[in-house]
Formats: sequence, C-alpha cells, structure tokens
Amino acid sequence: MKSLRKKTITILSYITIIGWVIAYFNYKKKNKSSLIKFHLEQSLGLGILSIITNLVIILIELFFNYPISLAIVLNNMLLFILWIAGITSALYGVRLPLPIIGSLFEDKFRFIE
Repeated sequence: MKSLRKKTITILSYITIIGWVIAYFNYKKKNKSSLIKFHLEQSLGLGILSIITNLVIILIELFFNYPISLAIVLNNMLLFILWIAGITSALYGVRLPLPIIGSLFEDKFRFIE
C-alpha cells in the first residue's frame, strides 16, 4: 500500500502545477521519500524549462519578426516526450533522470528537503 502511495504522489507531481503542489505538500507533511523528492525536482525543472524555452521562442518571434511557430511546436513536442519519460519513470518507481536535461535538476531546489 505504501509503495502505491509513493507512486501516486510521484506521478501526480508531473500532472499540472496543482498536482505538483499537492505532491509537494504531501511530501512535506507525511511522506519524506527520496523517490518523491527526486520526481518533484525533475518535474519542477521540466516545468521551469518549458516556460523559459517557450518565452525565449516567443520573444524572438516578437522582436525579430521571425515566423517561428514551427520552433514552438518542435520545442513542445520535445518537452512532451521528456514529460512522458518522467511519468514512465515515476510509474515504475525508479529514479531515472529525464534524458539529456535530468541531471541539471538533481539537488538544485533546496526548498525541497
């Protein structure tokens, strides 16, 4: 039962910002687990990266007047693939970093302790 609970929390951390907040408070109050902490960091890093990359692409389009809608689509497809990889890792209950970018987020968010 406890491992199912951990899996549920880790998967929830990847589902919208509200899911991440619910998983974070559950981790803080009841369920201090290195697996949950790992997936909270990975999902938060992925969310921050998606916001930053999309903003950069949009700003380039606005300031330089380049029609780069294809860049936004490709960027979001890549982020979606990384998101699926994170959820899959959480589903199997393993600490597998996101491909290419996952190691950037390990132990970077000090408020998740």
